[in-house]
Amino acid sequence: QVRLVESGGGLVQPGGSLRLSCVASASIFSFNVMGWYRQAAGKQRELVAVVSRGGSTNYGDSVKDRFIISRDSAKNAVYLEMNSLKVEDTAVYYCNAQSAWFSDEWWGQGTHVTVSS
Repeated sequence: QVRLVESGGGLVQPGGSLRLSCVASASIFSFNVMGWYRQAAGKQRELVAVVSRGGSTNYGDSVKDRFIISRDSAKNAVYLEMNSLKVEDTAVYYCNAQSAWFSDEWWGQGTHVTVSS
């Protein structure tokens, strides 16, 4: 199975920034869609940002204009730049990838982001 490993989470003050990384054990072009979801305590997992194999992006409404998703095919990696962080952004952030060739989907173990003063 494909492995996804997230990193970069931590504690940050409101208004601050963090950059998350997700490194895959396969080429990112093996995936139809790759990106980030998050789950806050007591809430459903929700879309943060995804990028398609062709490079198009989609963002959740709550993070538009603040977060940016990018990728580096040479490193099999996808990144999430988070700016102007709010307390409401506190959650576990999960990397996700969907196969371009098989009916399959993979999740990372998650990285914790806490926004607090």
